[in-house]
Formats: sequence, C-alpha cells, structure tokens
Amino acid sequence: MSSPTPLHLHAKQGFEPVLDAFAQNFAEDLELGASFCAIRDGEVLVDCVGGYADRARTAAMTDRTLTPVYSTTKPIAALVAAMLVDQGMLDYDAPVASVWPEFAAHGKAAVTLGQAMSHQAGVPGFVEPIDPDLWLDARRLSAAIAALEPLWEPGTASGYHALTYGYIVGEVVRRVSARTLGTVLREDICEPLGIDFWIGTPASEHDRCAEMAKPRGAPPLGEISVEKRATFLSPWSSPTRGGAAWREAEIPAANGHGNAKSVATLYQALALKGRIGKMRLFSEATYAQMAKRRIIGQDRVLPFVMDWAAGSMRNIGKVFGPNKETL
Repeated sequence: MSSPTPLHLHAKQGFEPVLDAFAQNFAEDLELGASFCAIRDGEVLVDCVGGYADRARTAAMTDRTLTPVYSTTKPIAALVAAMLVDQGMLDYDAPVASVWPEFAAHGKAAVTLGQAMSHQAGVPGFVEPIDPDLWLDARRLSAAIAALEPLWEPGTASGYHALTYGYIVGEVVRRVSARTLGTVLREDICEPLGIDFWIGTPASEHDRCAEMAKPRGAPPLGEISVEKRATFLSPWSSPTRGGAAWREAEIPAANGHGNAKSVATLYQALALKGRIGKMRLFSEATYAQMAKRRIIGQDRVLPFVMDWAAGSMRNIGKVFGPNKETL
C-alpha cells in the first residue's frame, strides 16, 4: 500500500475549496509536485505545497523547494526593465540599438524596446543550426541574436520569442546598468524584500531544486512554420535543461527558479501597479507604459490571437479572470 502524498495546505476562511482542488490533482496523479499561492493586497489567502521534488518520489516538496517556472519568468524580467525605465535608464519607445548598437543589423535598427518586449522583433529563434550550449552563454548568445535577420518585418506582427526575449531584455539591462538582469533582480528587489526567487541560481541553492519530469504531451502549435520550427522544434532551439549549468545561467525568459509564494509576491507589482507591499518598484505612470497594448493579432509562433504588453500578455477574452486589465 502506497504512502499518502505529502501535502501542506493553508487557506483563509472561505478559500477551502482551493485546497480541495489542489489535493485532487494529486489524487488523480496529475501532479508530481506543486505549490500554489494567492495573495490579495499583501495578505496570503492560499499557500499550499504538495507532492515530491524528485522523480523517484523520495523527497517531499516543501516551502523551500525551488522549481523552474519557465515562461512565468518573463513578466519578472519585465519588472526589472520597468524599474530602469522609471529611473530614466531605458525607454520603451527608444530603439534597442540605441543602447545595443549591434542589434541594428539586418534591418532591426528601428526596433524599439517596447516592440522587442512584445515579441515583434522577428527573431524568435535560429533557423540555421547553433551549438545548443550557446544558450548557456548569455553574452555570446545575445551577440548571435543581434546578428540575425528578422523572419518578418519587425513591428508588423508578433511571434512568441520563447527564449530570445530574455536575452534581448537581459542585454539591454546589462548595457545600461553594468549589472546582469538577475543581479539587479536579486540586489534591488528580492534581497530587500526577502523573496526567494532567482534568475541565475547559484550552486549554493541547487540542493533545493526540484527534478523535472518530462511533459506528458507536446503542446499543439498548429501548422508548422519556419518561425515555429526555429522557436521550438529544432534540435538547437533550446539548451539541455535541468543541470547545474542551466540553473546557473541567466535566461530571463525561461529559467527563473522559485516557488509559488515567491512568484505571487513578485507578481503583486503587476496587480498593484508597480508596488510590492510598501516598496514601490516603479511609478503608476511607468506601469501604464508597461501594461499598455503594444500589438494584438494572430501570433506567428503561438496558435492564438495574442494581446501583448511589454513583457506580459494582456487579458484578451478574460482568460485570466473577469478583470480585463489583468496581465
């Protein structure tokens, strides 16, 4: 007889059904390990963790377990960019090439930061083969992106930049601040607020990192195109994930490590228009620039109509709930 799945559940009165739904995922073997947290106006309403941090099901998930949150990292990288916009170091409407001249190659000179952060730059991946390990070297990979010819005219459509988004944002942050994006996040946000989230997870934290289970199925992408193949389906479209080198690399689009509570705490800056608790990361005016629609239409990589802000999806069709302003 198997042991019961370890679960640690907490909810404010009235939110108990969330705990039931969380536990049911494990009863139906839909999760190996997971955490969930909901925060409203600084108050933790739900905070639960359960399952296992390893594929052998020998190590329980705890509130100290770090898991890779993949594209949930993108809006967190956008918070760092917004801070620098607020400080006058970056400008959503200025060309990326104004701080990164090499990016101007092959007709990308006019691509603005706002366009790049809303997946309009035309460089979602590499058509020609690259060494997959290049993804683990941010400086070299960024240089390779700068040299790319766009797959469509920039500014005319979006095409999800699944990984390249993070290197573009990371390089402009490094150029203007002389620090990496992960360093700015740690020093200016996470350490002052006690948030356990990392982009570039040091070796000292690796013993807390969960193992990853392979997905049970591939996501539907519709008819395969050059853009989709370059982004997702080529042997060189991503690095080998899960090892020490991947954890330590800074990929601000896809390898942030944290837990549900740390993500919910950081995402307060989206709900509260630039504020986390008593700390204001950026002004409401800067939030309005970040959150405004940059482009809407059929994406060239994802099989959906997308409504993009600068680093986040806008709530088209109320997929994020009834508030149309939700990011």
